[in-house]
Amino acid sequence: MKMKRFSNILFYATIALLLLWQLPWCYNFFFVKAEKNPFTLYSFVMNDFVQIGQEEGKGTVRRDLAGNIYSETAFDSILPMFYFRQLMSDERFPDTINGIAVTPKMVQTENFNFRSVPSDINAPIIGLYPLLESMSGRVDLKMPDDVFRINSKGIEFIDMASNSVKEKKSLQFTEAMAKKGFHFPATSIAGNPTVKKEYDEGYLLLDADRHLFHLKQVKGRPYVRAIKLPEGVTLKHLYLTEFKNKKTLALMTDVNNRFYVLRNRTYDLVKTGVPSFNPETDVMTIIGNMFDWTVRVTTPETDNYYALNADDYSLIKELEQKFTNHSIPGLSFTSYANKYVMPHFE
Repeated sequence: MKMKRFSNILFYATIALLLLWQLPWCYNFFFVKAEKNPFTLYSFVMNDFVQIGQEEGKGTVRRDLAGNIYSETAFDSILPMFYFRQLMSDERFPDTINGIAVTPKMVQTENFNFRSVPSDINAPIIGLYPLLESMSGRVDLKMPDDVFRINSKGIEFIDMASNSVKEKKSLQFTEAMAKKGFHFPATSIAGNPTVKKEYDEGYLLLDADRHLFHLKQVKGRPYVRAIKLPEGVTLKHLYLTEFKNKKTLALMTDVNNRFYVLRNRTYDLVKTGVPSFNPETDVMTIIGNMFDWTVRVTTPETDNYYALNADDYSLIKELEQKFTNHSIPGLSFTSYANKYVMPHFE
């Protein structure tokens, strides 16, 4: 009798769980139209944001925020750094922009894209990292035969073929890091462990006291730099950039979700005009050129655009667009915010 009662409870609980999961999903899938804001960029020609998107009955529409509609060729000229290939093809690319002489090669060097999504932040960390040679003398980068990990005792390099610790190299790098004031273990390690880039800057590290350090390998020897932070700044998330122009070393946020740029060579930390960015919940996209950056920060509630000066990262202009999604909340087992499969209500 007890077993039958338990089976009934389990059966009805399973039915309720499935309904809570599937009914909202079915409604949202069939009846809720996904919102898609128009592609938005800041134009230094117009000194304002401009947009391109699909409008019912009109097709693709290119307009500024005042409502003026532009032809495709006119829109190319409004965003010369973004559509420079088209302007080159049409032989319309200008010799000077904003009084500065420009070439297609300069544009290619200065243009960059950056993107951060919560699922990359809220994900398991393996804790093993390859340290490339930053000054090999060769054009192409090469993956090393070892990887490193940082524990409470120091940094350990592990030979991947034999799965053994390289004692001499580990001691050499550990002593170099300790000499610069690094307190083990590391609380954050940020780099781009790939050979599909033009140069290598190693890694940025936060030590046990959340002090910032730059680590890379130069001609087989450790390069360690302690980076002094402004008073009151406690960093949390780090992004090593390795953009073509080599002007920035990293993008980063602090514990108060303020957004910073770390300049290359001088290691100056500059607070940007972006008021807030939480990498654990928000999506960030940056489309940058030699004059300005268009920074898009998408939160669960709003789509925010910020135009930053490319020299000092100050705020030029901002635009906020709120979502009007009327989807029904329900049980889900996956989320855009992380890479874990687990039940949660959203």
